[in-house]
Amino acid sequence: MRGGTLSLFAQPEPPSLVNALTPHVASQYVGGKIFQGLLVFDPQLKPVPVLARSWRASADGLTYTFDLQPGVRWHDGQPFGAQDVVVTLKEIAPQALPRTKVTFDKYVASIDASGPLQVTIRLKKPYAGLVSLLGSGLLPILPAHLYQGKDPRSNPANQHPVGTGPFVFREWKRGAAIRLARNPDYWKKGLPYLDGIVFNVVPDAAARAIAFERGQIHALRAGDADYADLARLAKLPDVALTTQGWELFTGMAFLELNQRKPPFDNVLVRQAVLHALDRQFIVDRIFFGYGKVANGPFVSSSPFYDPNVPRFAYDPQRARTLIRQSGVDVGRFPLVLLNGEKGGAWERVAEYTQQALGQAGFRLRVQTTDAAGWYARVANWDFDLSYNFLFQNADPDFGVAPLYRIDGISKGSPFGNVEGYRNPKADALWDAAAQATDPAARRAHYAQIQATLANDAAIANIFEMVNPTIYRRNVHNLLRTATSVNDSLEDTWIG
Repeated sequence: MRGGTLSLFAQPEPPSLVNALTPHVASQYVGGKIFQGLLVFDPQLKPVPVLARSWRASADGLTYTFDLQPGVRWHDGQPFGAQDVVVTLKEIAPQALPRTKVTFDKYVASIDASGPLQVTIRLKKPYAGLVSLLGSGLLPILPAHLYQGKDPRSNPANQHPVGTGPFVFREWKRGAAIRLARNPDYWKKGLPYLDGIVFNVVPDAAARAIAFERGQIHALRAGDADYADLARLAKLPDVALTTQGWELFTGMAFLELNQRKPPFDNVLVRQAVLHALDRQFIVDRIFFGYGKVANGPFVSSSPFYDPNVPRFAYDPQRARTLIRQSGVDVGRFPLVLLNGEKGGAWERVAEYTQQALGQAGFRLRVQTTDAAGWYARVANWDFDLSYNFLFQNADPDFGVAPLYRIDGISKGSPFGNVEGYRNPKADALWDAAAQATDPAARRAHYAQIQATLANDAAIANIFEMVNPTIYRRNVHNLLRTATSVNDSLEDTWIG
């Protein structure tokens, strides 16, 4: 059924709508309707064409050729072509995304337009994660005619995004709403079905829940409503709840400990933090069962997960013993837990962490900031502790490794090695795993990595995220790919 406007929430209000430059979940949610990448993954994690209609790899795994969709136009009417892909991958992404730059510098020899609608990527050495990276939702293509040769961060085009997606940008009233309209010239004939999408900015979780109850909002993502309200909201007439559609975005929630200064430069202190936190309590009582206690740096659904990784059970006495053994007087250091505006559950996690670590001897206070402030401070290492979460995508080399690798230590993004962890032996294992073409060899390397990172307490991994989506049953095709509601919603309809 054609027509209608889908009403959603923008929570938190995104720092930017250009998700190619700001890989924040709030930016992906809105930007995913405006911009498109070369491919996406279906719920079975199989790649599906988007702007690339097909691709192939050479026998030696060193050359990838992408044939692009014909007849695609940018929202300003300019034709889409190979040059847009080349400029995005070769010029823009390395400037804007530190972890992408690290990967490209290491593995990519060249990115060239081998025809008006063909791009060839040549690698220096085999890289098993290339297709996963391009389909991660984190590398949408930007228009070369607006971005080439310009600083992507300060480009005026960021204020009025121009993409190839099914919806075009209309307006952004800060603190109120973001409005998108149907792209009448979308390259997929007959789509999209919706007339538009409105992302409402409502900071209060209770007010968001009331709006959904009253039928003013069509769907709620994880975090749009308080987890305490989900069971009640799911029982409303003509409402459904699902945890499907997030297969690519299985998230790991973790507590980052800045290791550049005391007390977290001491491994025993970091191990003590893990023992001091009752992670099962966090899952059960704060996130109401929507999660699973983390066992190491990989989510358990990963094909490379090792169940034998060292574990850190909740044991406050053990935490205090480790602190004594460290010789560090942790109470000497006034610490700030930087908390982003991610919703009520995250506020309660921060409060609980303050209490639990206080009982272990830490002196801690919580400071909450908006999404843009949190992004900037963590990206520039201006924090002591901070909760974060990262979607692990389809391949650990891109979804996990940047958090731990030495070459992931780079200012500009909060989704790299912001804690300052350094272990050259672990880096060598990451390299070996990324270049291995045999799955068994990759699993063996990743098992060693998981044990190493766990013993080093490189990051305090807290829980694997389970993401609920609540929606009205008259909303159809809301979750069609593994990228959840961050996807384009091109074939979503109301009726």
